[in-house]
Amino acid sequence: MLIAYVVFEYYRPKPIDYSPTYQNNHKIPFGTKVLYGLLPGLLKQKEVRTIRVPPYNHLTEDTLAARSNYITICSQYGIDKNDQRELLNYVKRGNNAFVSAYDWPDSLTRSLGFKAAMKAPRLRDTTLLNNFVNPQLRKKGGYNFFHDDGRNYFTIRKPAGITVLGRNARGEPVFLRIRYGKGYFYAHNLPLAFTNFFVLSPKTSDYAFKAMSYLPAWPTDWDEYQNQGRFAEDEQSILRFIFAQPALTWAYYVVILGLILYVFFAGKRTQRIIPVVELPKNTSLDFVQTVGRLYFRQGDHHNIGQKKIQYFLAHLRERYGLNTNALDAGLAELLALKSGIARSEAEELVRVLQNARRSITLTEYDLLVLNAAIEKFNSEVRQG
Repeated sequence: MLIAYVVFEYYRPKPIDYSPTYQNNHKIPFGTKVLYGLLPGLLKQKEVRTIRVPPYNHLTEDTLAARSNYITICSQYGIDKNDQRELLNYVKRGNNAFVSAYDWPDSLTRSLGFKAAMKAPRLRDTTLLNNFVNPQLRKKGGYNFFHDDGRNYFTIRKPAGITVLGRNARGEPVFLRIRYGKGYFYAHNLPLAFTNFFVLSPKTSDYAFKAMSYLPAWPTDWDEYQNQGRFAEDEQSILRFIFAQPALTWAYYVVILGLILYVFFAGKRTQRIIPVVELPKNTSLDFVQTVGRLYFRQGDHHNIGQKKIQYFLAHLRERYGLNTNALDAGLAELLALKSGIARSEAEELVRVLQNARRSITLTEYDLLVLNAAIEKFNSEVRQG
């Protein structure tokens, strides 16, 4: 049964992963491997270069073509002020930047003259249609990206230089072209439209290519830093530099092998039996129980009662600093104030102690009453 279960789990079809990763090497529904593979043909380029560094590093350190495109497909477009400055300068020089994201930095949208807003979750609409404004690109019936909740749209703050390229069924802008210097910045807020699921779906397959058709046939860079970071999966180990150097790699293996041999041989030779040390026993409780049984068997209730009174009064003197020579109303009042019990209970306790002390002989019943009064006081003090 165990072997059958293992075989069944191994060959069982894996559940489809609908996580929106937007990574260009993912074949899952919401990856972008299909679009990334088709872009060179669409833009008439030999290849599309993948960028794994922030925009600032790429635009200031890498070798750039005279005119080029910069594409980013992600859920949250996270750039700092240095990235933003270099990206806008890049567009200002006559290049194109195409960004599709749900979440935009406010500083960038203010610089470009629009605002990326999201409606409340209660207003989500997965049946909302999107379409292009250009009649040559417009599709009859529109496009429905039903995995998107339809809450995202743009608000134009500075209409000068902004052209609306796409709207949803509510008439809200979802695709903008912003003139910035000599180049254009294309802002799109539905990245799911460029994922494998909708690029391969017959009803929406042409949307991504129509949107990308606004880009000229120039060398193109694909920003994968927003989705995967600086390093690929095989480069994310903290030992990547060691494994990149043959000498350090061999040194690492020698150290690991030496540690294993040391543990195996040195540990086996020097290991000693650890003695079992028993915890010291608390014999105080045993002593008290023995003494109590001794007095109880002898039936000397009066002696036991007087000792309990003596020990209890000593406890009151030590803990509360009371004068217990006189068991009267004054002692009861001070005991109530310092211990926190009710005044009536303190008076009842003092009365029981006083009667037991004055009594010539204590019966078993009297001893039980005395013990109950003392235990009741100790219990209330602990709970308080």
